[in-house]
Amino acid sequence: MAKTFKILVILFILGVIAAAGITYGVYNHVKDRIPTVEEMKAIELKIPLRIYTRDEQLIGEFGEQRRTPLSYEDVPTDLENAVLAAEDSNFYHHPGVDIMGLLRAVYQLVATGEIQGGGSTITMQVARNYFLSFEQTFTRKFTEIFISLKMERELSKHEILELYMNKIYLGKRAYGFEAAAQVYYGKPLSELDLAQYAMIAGLPKAPSRYNPVVNPSRALIRRNWILQRMLSLGMIDKEAYQTAVETPVTAKNYGVAPDVEANYVAEMVRSQLYETYGDALYSEGLVVYTTINSQRQKDANKAVYDGVLAYDERHGYRGTIATNPELVDQPVDQQQSELESHSSMPDWTTALVLSTTDQTAEVRLANGEQVELVWDAISWAAPYINEDSHGAKPEKVSDVLVKGDIIQLRPDDKTVWRLAQTPTVQSALISLDSKDGAIESLVGGFDYFSNKFNRVTQSKRQPGSNFKPFIYSSALSRGYTAATVINDAPVVFHDSNLAQAWRPTNDGGKFYGPTRLRQALYRSQNVVSVRLLDEMGVRPTLEFLKRFGFDPDQLPHNLSLSLGSANLSPLQIASGYSVFSNGGYRIQPYLIERVEDRNGETIFQSNPTTVCHDCTLLDKSSPDEQQVGLFNTPNGFKTLPVAQRVLDPEVSYIIYDIMRDVIRYGTGRRARVLNRDDIAGKTGTTNDGRDAWFSGYNGDIVTSVWTGFDDMSPLGRGEWGGSASLPTWINYMRPALAEAPKSYIDKPSSLVTVRIDPKTGERALPGQKDAIFEIFRKEHVPPQRIVSTPIAEGVGERDSEVQENRTETALENLF
Repeated sequence: MAKTFKILVILFILGVIAAAGITYGVYNHVKDRIPTVEEMKAIELKIPLRIYTRDEQLIGEFGEQRRTPLSYEDVPTDLENAVLAAEDSNFYHHPGVDIMGLLRAVYQLVATGEIQGGGSTITMQVARNYFLSFEQTFTRKFTEIFISLKMERELSKHEILELYMNKIYLGKRAYGFEAAAQVYYGKPLSELDLAQYAMIAGLPKAPSRYNPVVNPSRALIRRNWILQRMLSLGMIDKEAYQTAVETPVTAKNYGVAPDVEANYVAEMVRSQLYETYGDALYSEGLVVYTTINSQRQKDANKAVYDGVLAYDERHGYRGTIATNPELVDQPVDQQQSELESHSSMPDWTTALVLSTTDQTAEVRLANGEQVELVWDAISWAAPYINEDSHGAKPEKVSDVLVKGDIIQLRPDDKTVWRLAQTPTVQSALISLDSKDGAIESLVGGFDYFSNKFNRVTQSKRQPGSNFKPFIYSSALSRGYTAATVINDAPVVFHDSNLAQAWRPTNDGGKFYGPTRLRQALYRSQNVVSVRLLDEMGVRPTLEFLKRFGFDPDQLPHNLSLSLGSANLSPLQIASGYSVFSNGGYRIQPYLIERVEDRNGETIFQSNPTTVCHDCTLLDKSSPDEQQVGLFNTPNGFKTLPVAQRVLDPEVSYIIYDIMRDVIRYGTGRRARVLNRDDIAGKTGTTNDGRDAWFSGYNGDIVTSVWTGFDDMSPLGRGEWGGSASLPTWINYMRPALAEAPKSYIDKPSSLVTVRIDPKTGERALPGQKDAIFEIFRKEHVPPQRIVSTPIAEGVGERDSEVQENRTETALENLF
């Protein structure tokens, strides 16, 4: 007996030595893969790029791993308990390794030669997720054990659990429980209930198998098992358990829903930052705050959406997606399957026409619901012929729809659903703060997901008459006045830069004879603009246009320049108009306000060139240095570069006053519905009708809208800047200006107002009844005209001049 015991002791000692030797050998084999304490402390999660509006509304996220890190203190108790019950109920009592699980792994190794799984603690899962791969090998498993033991020595249990909560993969690209709460329930983790905590706590074991969206029945079984475990471990009471197990599955695929739709903006930011950060951009946890105003962005989205659909409906209905009368008699699930196979716009739906009457149509929606379409939802659909014409207005539903038609519907406030079709026309809008160039809203097209081409920045189109204010400002800077008369009559130009003789005409072919520049601009008379440029010269005008940020090399070097034949983006046009809006200063549009790293530290802060109306100028150390000023901003006093004046304030004001007439009397008259006398603007339509514009402003804000086809097709008969783009501008500016006080361009004291003859532009004669007032720079005021006969008995020439001067002086003081 003693001998047997002795042998057993020896064998035990040898076994211990052998085990120690094997352990030492394994350790030496894998020690290079064990992280240092510093590496464990310096763990950084891969966090996606997030982009926000200026008022901190999410507009975009980029990164393969959706993750929102949280600290242990932010982990809800019910979630912690659910995770422990599901994954490692002994977490707070083991040294990082489950001994029974380890023995199972050893048995599998001996029996099969491979580690097949089993017994991973939360600590071991953290070790594997942060430092190792998921390969099933002997080396990886033992490395995992050694790392786990070391982690337990170097990190607290709470630190380990925090790493687990943030790293674990939970399906649908969600890493960590905060991201999972957003993906499956569309709300923060702190707002979930016990049943929802148990549901996502069941995901680490097998994210695809127990996914509540893909496999709700299997996920429900695992959720209830976890709740039962929590009850048996004393983590919840019977009442909480009963309430939770009776709760239905509410998970959906929310993804990461933005607060504001601004996909073109988000892509602009991503593209700009990628040039600096490369692929690291998607994992470094950068947070970008843009200059976008969330409410104005929403207003811009709606304005462009409504404007495009209004144009589309004006030109008629292009027909149904398909027609399949036999589908009407098929089961509902087969109808749904067919409807879902046809793509539709976001928030729209496809539908099957089941039956019609004269004034209604019964339709099946893609979600299986059956609804009635009323006549008001269909009556717009006159048959499309081409962009210039459509057929007769329908008189009954059967003129438009028949049984078996597969159609598109869009939401409508008045009729719930409205007959729709995917538009082929496009539109773009950009709105700037003219004081510093901050982009407050930007829409690059009708639908980003169907076409990511950004028409605000990437599209170069002809602005047409929208460009004329820049030509006229050149004229006013060179001694012309708003009263200068140019003959609007047929003319032929033989320009060496043009392929053939050119005979410019006005829209409609009408000529107006001698015309003052004010009239010519607000009535958008082409011939006057061409004659004006011809008088000034193309080359000096191109040099002048550099002041607005235009590159002369990218502009036409011929007289067509006066009619807006240059290819320019809406961003360039809006930037140019900002010079008029801010009183003559050049600013640079910008989109990124600041960038923060994963720790909330600001690593970039914009310092935009800003118009100095109320700032304090600081001394420059050298004449060539950028002037800076001290500005009182919403975030306190800040030193910013001061915008350079590029346009005389007198010229800027006169252009503003003329473009207010565009809205008062000219092609922008529709904008009078806003009841704002501080707004000015200009329409623009190319001769062939391929581009329609409206750009308008007051003393604070500039907004440009473009409408057209990507393939350069004409917009059709009757479509102009005033009909295709101005309504969008109005619908955007109405809410933008609703709460804002009127903002006029300051009138320089050096300007004077005198009465002129409306036909000749000369100084009005004393007592002239049809005289009108016009604004002039002092040095360009028309000279007094002397009459040879008194205008009344007892009043001579000199007396009448004195009387006229007194009258004009009094009137000038009023202005």
